Amino acid sequence: MAILKREGNRLIREYDGEKLWIEPWGGSALRVRCTRCYKMDESQDWALLPREGGEAKITIDGQEAAIQNGGITAKIEKSGKVLFYNRQGGLLLEEYLRTEEAVGGFNSLLKVKARDLRPVIGGEYSLTMRFESKRDERLYGMGQYQQSILNLKGATLELAQRNSQASVPFLLSDSGYGFLWNNPAIGRATFGTNLTEWEAKSTQQLDYWICAGDAPAEIVERYSAATGRPPMMPDYATGFWQCKLRYQTQEELLQVAREYKRRGLPLSVIVIDYFHWPNQGTWQFDREYWPDPEGMVRELRELGVELMVSVWPTVDSESPNFPLMLERGLLAQTDRGVRTQMQFLGNETFFDATNPEAREFVWNECKKNYYDYGIRSFWLDAAEPEYSTYDFDLYRYSLGSNLKVGNIYPALYAKAFYDGLRREGEDPLMLIRCAWAGSQRYGTLVWSGDIHSSFESMRDQFAAGLSMSIAGIPWWTTDIGGFNGGDIHDPYFHEVLVRWFQYGAFCPVMRLHGSRLPWKEPLSDKVGGGMCSSGAENEVYSFGGPVYEICKDYMQLRERLRPYVTGLMAEAHKKGTPPMRPMFYDFPHQKEAWETEDQYMFGPDVLVAPVMYHGMRERSVWLPAGREWIDTATGERFAGGQRIVCQAPIERMPVFCSNEALSITIRGSH
Repeated sequence: MAILKREGNRLIREYDGEKLWIEPWGGSALRVRCTRCYKMDESQDWALLPREGGEAKITIDGQEAAIQNGGITAKIEKSGKVLFYNRQGGLLLEEYLRTEEAVGGFNSLLKVKARDLRPVIGGEYSLTMRFESKRDERLYGMGQYQQSILNLKGATLELAQRNSQASVPFLLSDSGYGFLWNNPAIGRATFGTNLTEWEAKSTQQLDYWICAGDAPAEIVERYSAATGRPPMMPDYATGFWQCKLRYQTQEELLQVAREYKRRGLPLSVIVIDYFHWPNQGTWQFDREYWPDPEGMVRELRELGVELMVSVWPTVDSESPNFPLMLERGLLAQTDRGVRTQMQFLGNETFFDATNPEAREFVWNECKKNYYDYGIRSFWLDAAEPEYSTYDFDLYRYSLGSNLKVGNIYPALYAKAFYDGLRREGEDPLMLIRCAWAGSQRYGTLVWSGDIHSSFESMRDQFAAGLSMSIAGIPWWTTDIGGFNGGDIHDPYFHEVLVRWFQYGAFCPVMRLHGSRLPWKEPLSDKVGGGMCSSGAENEVYSFGGPVYEICKDYMQLRERLRPYVTGLMAEAHKKGTPPMRPMFYDFPHQKEAWETEDQYMFGPDVLVAPVMYHGMRERSVWLPAGREWIDTATGERFAGGQRIVCQAPIERMPVFCSNEALSITIRGSH
C-alpha cells in the first residue's frame, strides 16, 4: 500500500521508492515533483520563483487523495495516477497509465508507466512523463523553433538550444491550462494525437508546474507571476535600431549615425557587432580600430543614439584571460577529447555561466572595458552556447552535465549582466540569441538568430515570435531582412527586406541587421579586431530609392507609435502581457481566432497582417467580431465578424485599428 500524507501545504505519496510531491505554487497552480532518489532535491527551483502564499485544501481517503489550490485540483487515484481538474470539475490533463495496477480504472497489460524514471550510468535517471492526448486540443508556446506552425498539436520538439532555436518549455492549451516543464535537461517533447510525452536525457527528478485559467491572458499572467516578469524596457529601446555584420571601425560607425541624423531619420540604437576586440575572451575594444570609446559614446549620446556592444561567451586559448579562468575553474569542461568547444578565427572554450564566480568575472571585465566608458546595453551573442558540434553529451558545467542542465545556460548568461547592471542602478536590457523559461526576468530581448533572408524564413520567424510570446518572453525581435544570403543589389531581396521591414515596425523591437552580400575584405591579416571580414552596407539608404522611401515611411511610423509601444511594455512589466500575440489571446471566445495563424495583435488595438509571400499584392484578413475596424491606410471602416480581401501594394502592409486616435497616428505615414 502507498503512503499518503500531508506535510504543511504539500500532498505526498510514497510507494516502492517513488516519492511524489504536489503543492500550490502561485494562483490556481500546482508544482509536481517526483523522484526515485532517497531524498527529493529542493536546492533548485529552476525557472520558478520561490513559492508565494495560497493555502491548499488537501483530502486523503484511504489510497486516494486530492489537493485543491484555487481553480485547480489534482487527484491521485489508487494506482498513483494523477489527474487535473478545473474549477468547474472539467478534466484538464491526466497521466497516461497502462498497467494492471489501475484497479478501478482502465486496466492494461502494456506495462507503460506515466512517470518513468530509469537509471542510467553515472547515477542519474532518464525521464519520460506521459499524459493522455486530447485529439482536438490546440497547443501553443514552447519557445522558438524554425517552423511556420503555431498550433503544436502533432509536433515533436527537441528540448535543446541551438543557433535560432530557443527551447522555452511552457505550453498553453485551449482546454484551459498552462504547463511548464521545469527541467533544464536536454530532451524531447511529443504532442501526438495518441500520447503526449516529455523526455529528459539525464535528471534526478520530475518537475513540472501546471495552472488553470478561464482565458489565455489569465494563464499567461499566472505563468509570468510564477517565473518572473521583465523590468520596464528603457525608453531608447522602443525606437529604430541600426545594426549590421559588422562595422569595422569607430569612424565607420559614427559616420552612419551622423548620416541618419543628417537625413532626419529616427535612430535610437546603433550596434557594434563581434570582433571589435583583440581576441575572444578579452572583452574590450581593439584600440587600433576603436581608439576612443568614451568619446564615441559621448558623440552618440549628443546625437540621441544609444550604443550597444556585442559580447561573446567564448574565451580563445590565446586570450590573456584563458589561463586565469582555466586555473580558477571558470570555463566549461569537455568530458572527452580536447577542450576546444568552438572554432571561429581561433580555438575557443565557453565560460561556465552556471558558475556564479564565472558570471562575476565576465561582468567585471565588461564593466571595466565597456560600462565605465558609458555603454549601458549589451548584445549577448552565441548564447545557446553555439558549440561547433552540438554533441550535448560532451560538455559539462559546475551545475552538472550539459545533458542535465544545458538548457538553462542562456538564462544564466543573461543573469550575469542583469545582476551587474542592477548593482549599478541601471534598467537592464540585453539583446540575446537564446532563452529558457524565466529568462524574461533578466531583461532579455531575444532575437531569432542567424536566419535566412527569404520569405520562407520570414514565415518561420512570424510563428516563432508568437510562440515566444505565449511562452512568456515578451521582448522579442528578428534580424529585419534575415541574416544570411541577402544581396543588396538583388530585386528579390529588396522585396523580402521591404515586407520584413513593414512587419518589423510592429514587433516589440524594430531592429535592422544582417550579413549582406557582397562581402568586404578584412582590414588586416593579423590577430585582432581587423582580422574578421564584413558584410555589405545595411543602412536603409543602401538599397536604392524605392526601398529607401518605404523604409523611411515605416521608420517614421514606428517613431509616432513609440508612446503606444511604451504602454505595451508597461503591461509586460506589470502583468507579463506580451506586446505581440496570436489572435486568440484577445478574442478567445471566437473560433476563428484559434484557426487564424497568419495575422496577430500588436497590443489590444492594432491588428497586423504581414505580407509573407513573394509577389503577393493582396491578402485575406479576418476582422474579429465585437469591434469596428479601421484600415489605417485608407481610413475605411469595417464591421467586425467578417473576412475581407485587402489590397497590399509593395509600399503598404495591411494594418487595422479599433482605436480611432491610434489609427490616425499610424495613418500619418501614408
